[in-house]
Amino acid sequence: MEEKDKKPKHLGKLEALENLSLGISMVVAVAIGVGIGVLLKSWTGEAWTLGLGIFWGVAAAISNVYKAYKKAQKGLKELEDDPRYAHRAKYGDDGRDDKDD
Repeated sequence: MEEKDKKPKHLGKLEALENLSLGISMVVAVAIGVGIGVLLKSWTGEAWTLGLGIFWGVAAAISNVYKAYKKAQKGLKELEDDPRYAHRAKYGDDGRDDKDD
């Protein structure tokens, strides 16, 4: 096996942690936005600044999801270029397994 074909021993665990971090980052982004909104409300006394902070938090969470989506699309594009999956990429998946019955 060539050096470039070797994959880290715990690659699956690392990918699972990366997916978990997306969910955590969404919650943290909204929580930070709420915190900023509460802070702005206490500084200014205006209630609408709380909504502004929440909006920023939700926008940051959506941005995180979009970045993860683009990264996943890039990974799927690499699979599409792999000769093992070229037929499915070109003609679609007929729902059957590749195993012989």
